[in-house]
Amino acid sequence: MLYDVRTYTCQPGTIKKHLALYAEHGYPVQSRHLGKPLAYMQTETGNVNSYMHIWVYDSAADREAKRQALQKDPAWATYLKMSAEAAYLISQENRLMTPVGFFEG
Repeated sequence: MLYDVRTYTCQPGTIKKHLALYAEHGYPVQSRHLGKPLAYMQTETGNVNSYMHIWVYDSAADREAKRQALQKDPAWATYLKMSAEAAYLISQENRLMTPVGFFEG
């Protein structure tokens, strides 16, 4: 298994607007190509302007194929344009992670 852990930080005061934009225009197309995420969470303590999500893939090849299909979808391009124009996001951190041998999740 390969876990794609992504953390995003929004401009102060814009996270609700950003998540609403994503819920309406991004999530439907993204989940159509990637499946349902393992987790999609907003920070409650610490940097309250951030959120994270985790997508699970069978392998790096599975991730690449699904993300390539997503990038080719015109609805995803439309969402990315809307998100860029809104300018709510200020940073993104991506980590690809694999489970340790002793963990059975």
